Amino acid sequence: MEINIILKPVSTKTLIVPIYKGDSQLEKWSTETGIAISESFNGEKKETFRVSLEKGDFKSLVFLGLGSQPSDSDIIYTFRSFFFKNKKKLNGEIVIDLRACKEKAEFIANGISLASYELGMLKTRDEEEKNVFNNDAKFFFWTTANQKEKVKAGVDAGLKTAESQMNIMALVDAPSNYKTPEMMADYVKKSGRANDFKVKVYDEKECEKKGFHALLAVGRGSVDRPARLVVMEYNGGGKKIGLVGKGVTFDTGGVSLKPGSGMEDMKMDMGGSAAVIGAVELAAKLKLKVNLTGIVAFTENCIDALAIKPGDVINSYSGKTIEVINTDAEGRLILADAIHLMATKYEPEMMIDLATLTGSCIRTLGHVSAGLMTNNDSLAQAIEKAGIKTGEKVWRLPLTDDYKDELNSDVADIKNLGGPYAGATTAGKFLEYFTDKHPNWAHLDIAGTAFKKSEFSKGGSATAYGVRLLREVMENY
Repeated sequence: MEINIILKPVSTKTLIVPIYKGDSQLEKWSTETGIAISESFNGEKKETFRVSLEKGDFKSLVFLGLGSQPSDSDIIYTFRSFFFKNKKKLNGEIVIDLRACKEKAEFIANGISLASYELGMLKTRDEEEKNVFNNDAKFFFWTTANQKEKVKAGVDAGLKTAESQMNIMALVDAPSNYKTPEMMADYVKKSGRANDFKVKVYDEKECEKKGFHALLAVGRGSVDRPARLVVMEYNGGGKKIGLVGKGVTFDTGGVSLKPGSGMEDMKMDMGGSAAVIGAVELAAKLKLKVNLTGIVAFTENCIDALAIKPGDVINSYSGKTIEVINTDAEGRLILADAIHLMATKYEPEMMIDLATLTGSCIRTLGHVSAGLMTNNDSLAQAIEKAGIKTGEKVWRLPLTDDYKDELNSDVADIKNLGGPYAGATTAGKFLEYFTDKHPNWAHLDIAGTAFKKSEFSKGGSATAYGVRLLREVMENY
């Protein structure tokens, strides 16, 4: 997708005008068109108003309401939603008037680009269905001369961000047989070559040699699709930041089998790893001034004669033993190895892990906010601030030692599941055990935010949650 910057309008079929609530622009447009626009439209959030014209450079004007003080995510949603709903109707040359909201160019470009996302990637079609994104339509952003370079930079960042977001949305939405651990590792290698960051893949033999025992234990139930651990490194100069992601490419629950209803959605259980991949990709594309390491652990959690069982005790990369109480609490097992590797080998100044980890977090926060757990207040504030700025919201949950005894085991150093309550927090306490007491670590449980209902699907679909949040943290921490 390409967006051209213009300083004067071109004759075109459609001009789209974003309007803040109560903006005086409405009177100007009413005078120019001879239509009392403000009687039917006031710029309210989600409000749209279309005007057909017989004279002038444009055949139709479309006013999009932004509300009075829209957030960046409000802007993105407004344009994503409008272009997605109208992509079969729009065509030709489309001009967006940015003169009154030029500072929002990045988010407008991002929203328009995201509207091109297609969920039906595996549908067979006799002929491609035409829409505004594949019928040679042209997009123009109309701005002023003194803002041209800022708008151009914003458009570039918005499109690059959308590209990384849609890449990982496609990964999360893909069926599990199209994204085995090996396939995921191959994707990361290709991305590294395309975006100029280093990639190291540990296959099953190398994982065994390195001692990633907890990861391998989870993968034992999927013999023909062995686990992979992937390390990504982007060196842009600046603070050392570490990101860790859970990559369970399909989760049956293992021997502690999940209910059949809704299990098909467990293809999304690698949403944390997708967010980390997207963040590393984007950091490289935008040339962020950070030294970034991303570690993602990939496996399936399936049932086989070799699969781990409740009551088993397994080893881990840290040397600590883990009693498996429930095989459906597997994400924390693979993260235990990945987090400990990050903390002890790469020693980042700040470390964040992301995982679609617990149903408890969904029951607590729904699909609105991710659960944030950390004992570092300044890091919590930085992530909370980034969440407000990007609209990728977080809500801090406790991580105090009051919950520590929940994980005491009679036979091993720690067990992988606590009692029936505070499940998101006890999962966070489990992960904390493998951080090597890192002073600047945070855990994000994105179970409710990585995959949910949207205009793209009748059920649930990927959201790319975490990409913009992590970018904001990296740019400002």
